[in-house]
Amino acid sequence: MNSTFTTFLRVILGITLFVFGINKFFNFIPLFEMPPAAANFLESLEATGYAFYVVAILEILIAILLLLKKWVPFALILLAPLSVNILLFHLFLDISDVIVAIGIFGLNVLLMYKYWKAYRPLFQY
Repeated sequence: MNSTFTTFLRVILGITLFVFGINKFFNFIPLFEMPPAAANFLESLEATGYAFYVVAILEILIAILLLLKKWVPFALILLAPLSVNILLFHLFLDISDVIVAIGIFGLNVLLMYKYWKAYRPLFQY
């Protein structure tokens, strides 16, 4: 679990999540033209007044845990539904950035595999 490769993957995922989480608050990465369905989905998240920001806070929290190497298996479990949703959003609503979504999902799955010893008790009965 402490290999250089695992550390590299954890840091890359942490930085990516941190940047995209902070971007939801400060909009320093410009959004390109999106298909109407994708734009409507994001607008509806923002219109709730909380959902968009809860996702942003979770991304930042998970990123901090990954970067500080604190509770990494827990952070990866928290990230799992987010990474699936990011992937599905880009597959079905905005295919243009699907590479980033595949990367986040893939890193999450790969790191969960690397930390599998921590998850093993969950599957024993």
